[in-house]
Amino acid sequence: MAVDMFTLHKDPKSEMWRLEKEGSDRPTATYESKSDALKQLKADVGPEGGSVRIRKADNTVEEERTYPRTKDPKKTPG
Repeated sequence: MAVDMFTLHKDPKSEMWRLEKEGSDRPTATYESKSDALKQLKADVGPEGGSVRIRKADNTVEEERTYPRTKDPKKTPG
């Protein structure tokens, strides 16, 4: 079963943090700060869940989280 893929990144033009679903033209949500985004991720990914690739301000990948945890396709920690 495939999970929806999302990316959280900082938009260099607006300086806002954007949560974008893969294949979508519009952001799922926007946030003033990264800490605000991290607090809201689980709710904004939605009840079906998904995997979120979290990027740093310089656009390098920081981590990846899966919501709910039971949908994580990997059986390894992290």
